[in-house]
Amino acid sequence: MADKRVHTFIKRIRLSLRPFLQEIAMRLDSLSVTMFVMLVLLSASTQSIGQEQGSAKTDKQESSEQQSSDSKKAATEETKKAKPPEIPTVVSLALQGGMSETAMAPGLFGELQSNLRAMIDRLDRAATDEKVAAVVLRIRNPSIGRGKIHELRQAILRLKKSGKPVYASLESAQTADYLLACACDHIVMPESGMLLIPGVRMEVTYYKQLLDKLGVRADMLRVGDFKGAAEPMTRDKMSDSLRQQYDLLVDDFYDQLIDGIAMDRDLNRDQVKGFVDQALFTPQEALQAGLIDQVAYQDEYRQELKKTLKAEKMRIVTDYGRKKVDTDFSGMMGMVKMMELLTGGSSSERRSKKQKVAVVYAVGTITTGSSQVDILGGQTMGSETIVNSLRAAESDDSVVAVVLRVDSPGGSALASDLIWRQIKTMEKPVIASMGDVAASGGYYISMGCRKIVAEPGTLTGSIGVVGGKMAISGAMSRVGVTTDVVSRGKNNGIFTGLDGFTESERAAFQGMMEETYRQFTAKAAAGRNMDVAKLLKLAGGRVWSGRQAQQKGLVDQLGTLDDAIAIARQAAGIEADTETELLILPKPRSFLEQLLEGPSVTTQVGFASPMKELAGPWLADLALMQRLFAEPVLCWMPYRIEIK
Repeated sequence: MADKRVHTFIKRIRLSLRPFLQEIAMRLDSLSVTMFVMLVLLSASTQSIGQEQGSAKTDKQESSEQQSSDSKKAATEETKKAKPPEIPTVVSLALQGGMSETAMAPGLFGELQSNLRAMIDRLDRAATDEKVAAVVLRIRNPSIGRGKIHELRQAILRLKKSGKPVYASLESAQTADYLLACACDHIVMPESGMLLIPGVRMEVTYYKQLLDKLGVRADMLRVGDFKGAAEPMTRDKMSDSLRQQYDLLVDDFYDQLIDGIAMDRDLNRDQVKGFVDQALFTPQEALQAGLIDQVAYQDEYRQELKKTLKAEKMRIVTDYGRKKVDTDFSGMMGMVKMMELLTGGSSSERRSKKQKVAVVYAVGTITTGSSQVDILGGQTMGSETIVNSLRAAESDDSVVAVVLRVDSPGGSALASDLIWRQIKTMEKPVIASMGDVAASGGYYISMGCRKIVAEPGTLTGSIGVVGGKMAISGAMSRVGVTTDVVSRGKNNGIFTGLDGFTESERAAFQGMMEETYRQFTAKAAAGRNMDVAKLLKLAGGRVWSGRQAQQKGLVDQLGTLDDAIAIARQAAGIEADTETELLILPKPRSFLEQLLEGPSVTTQVGFASPMKELAGPWLADLALMQRLFAEPVLCWMPYRIEIK
């Protein structure tokens, strides 16, 4: 009871502080604008005084100044002749750790976490920056899926086309590292390193025996023979139908792996298959096989790069393109800057009049309500947050088109349908861009768009429905907890978490799920201009790679987020040479907003990374149990295939 009172008290304090802090932010914004105007007036006044003083100069002074000017010009010409050659700039970027789709608002001392879009922008900027002579990518086991790998590879290839050398520095490299490195001109490893390319492996963890020991029974139903989301709770090994589907999926991912390495390294498929079967290489073995270009330490390959650039020295830049934050918080203006960082606003920002393409990031497990960040740093996609972002884009006169960037395994059937409906009612063109995964509910929200663009390695499809509940009365009785019930109604226990379904409850629940599946498939068929009978052969919970989905008509074309943006521009009638800007939605929550909403800031940055690395896969599977208590009908695909 005391804990509840404390929680209520803290919540009331947060709610009472919110309008006060917003008022402070507004007043400081107004104050900073006033001070800016004063500075402009002061500058203009000073300039005017200088001009008046200048008009009073004598002819003798003007003559003297002319002679001084001639002397300076002569000195400048001599300096130019004697000026040493410019030192070339080499950009060094680290690809490591998690790389989220969406950006966080900067903290008081700069960016808290890297994101995919920012990294791609840095690579594209380096490609066109005349000051950049070469780029070194330090690839250190980034935790990213096939979709993000493809996005980064395309950005690296654009950089290569500029003619600038692109080096890949590997240490202990796995398949994801190597696929990124293969897009570069030159791959280098130290002699103590290791290259591991073991192929493609899919693991599904099953919990039925554990649940049996705990006295918990998963009473699950599904619509679709291949909808295997509940199997980890109800079986101890794969069903034949699920294994059949996974074989097709892994075959395609394996072919993409072999084809990619063979093309990038100028090898034939049989050679690459042999290398994948060997799996493990020392740097010398990798060099002899033609998998890398050089065995060298950092100082050695930098010397090699100097020779390539024909330079005695290089200037190494490690923070290229990174947004810098002014950390001078002294004085009144310092306080203004601090409040701007805390609240996510800036008095210096001016609204651009250029036409915009809104990119709405739909990332995480789909739920009703607002988007959140969980204790492991994972995201949930709240239907209210996404719907409000889509409405904001629709009502913004400067926005001409919308791209829905989807990276989601699905989730709530209700929330998915609410997002789908908002997309269907929009007059502006909406194009879907699929990332690592856009399956089940993730496909549901995508199919409302005019066109769907997927990465070749996107995990998509899974058109099916799963639902049920966890019956925990057995576990409770083992620890001496019993429950007595007084009830009315034939199906009064349909959503209780104590017992499984009765026959009547099961029939009612199955009927509701079949209606959800009927709506799902009917809307998918209409969205794809496909006969329902044909779509049903692709549905039933079947999972496809992006390449397979494109071949079967579930997506329109393969490509990156930039490709989807180009399609959106074209759909809006924007000429190719017309410049547009991107409007990112939902807007990143400010540091203060995250602080007021709870402890997710500290847990995400400090606690989530190691815990997510160690226990993430198991906790992601077990999360289904918790979600079933909140909403029993799901369009969800709770498994992932990861490149190691």
